[in-house]
Amino acid sequence: MAMIHSAYAQRAQDAFGTVGTAMITPFSPNGAVDYDAVQVVANYLVQQGNDMLVVSGTTGESPTTTDEEKGQLLKVVRSAVGEHVKIVAGVGTNVTAHSIELAQQAQSAGADGLLVVTPYYSKPSQDSIRAHVEMIADSTELPVMLYDIPGRSGVPMETETLIRMGEHPRVLAVKDAKGDIAASMDVMTRSDLVYYSGEDALNLPLMSAGAIGLVSVVGHVAAKDLARMVDAVHNNDLMQARHVAENLVPIVDAVMNHMPGVVSVKAALELAGIIQYRGTRMPLLPATEEQVEFLRSKLGEFINP
Repeated sequence: MAMIHSAYAQRAQDAFGTVGTAMITPFSPNGAVDYDAVQVVANYLVQQGNDMLVVSGTTGESPTTTDEEKGQLLKVVRSAVGEHVKIVAGVGTNVTAHSIELAQQAQSAGADGLLVVTPYYSKPSQDSIRAHVEMIADSTELPVMLYDIPGRSGVPMETETLIRMGEHPRVLAVKDAKGDIAASMDVMTRSDLVYYSGEDALNLPLMSAGAIGLVSVVGHVAAKDLARMVDAVHNNDLMQARHVAENLVPIVDAVMNHMPGVVSVKAALELAGIIQYRGTRMPLLPATEEQVEFLRSKLGEFINP
């Protein structure tokens, strides 16, 4: 794979993998985390081609799970998939001390890396974002993947901030959901940060611009195809990569644009027989019967292989 910073790309790939899915957290009808279903989902995702699982990201409904549940989720996923799959723990909150506690817990529970989102709602300054990230990075020995998603967090990680954060020896990568590919290329050109697409609709454009992998929601139902696309880009076969990406356009639309991603993928996994209950925790409601039928009509072979 030809890259400007191939050594840094290899280091990030060794730390995080290339084909990642932000894994759901299955619940029982009584609202408790269903750890048996967690194991089933984790194994299914790995069998479908994921070499990275993000546990307790937003798609894992991290705002509504307890710290104890987050630690147990990591242990259960690690037990299920073994050591050959990278497990990245979502530890970002808008309280720095709490994020540090979650990072240290994640290291103890066996995580391979940390996903750190911009502190949300508080609208921190760029200096505050950098200080927040560096304090978390200093709290463990684990590599850090930044999560830049201003549409959810309210504040972007600006280019100069990203470059400065990338100087930290454990800040290796960015999960990019900013939607500004020119800015992402600027960071990749001017720093050693390695990029992962964090927005399924832009997976191929961002990989074509230099990202080495992705952290997907659609990977719950289409990881095999995403892995084929990633491999094609790594092999400099953009025609094949575009063919795969074009076939995924209606799938990405169905999963991401009509209801929250966690709601749609839980319903899709229920339709596929992977989980038995599509329940979510408030403030999210599970998919309605009408939404389930919409997904059944759109996902077709992806849920009935």
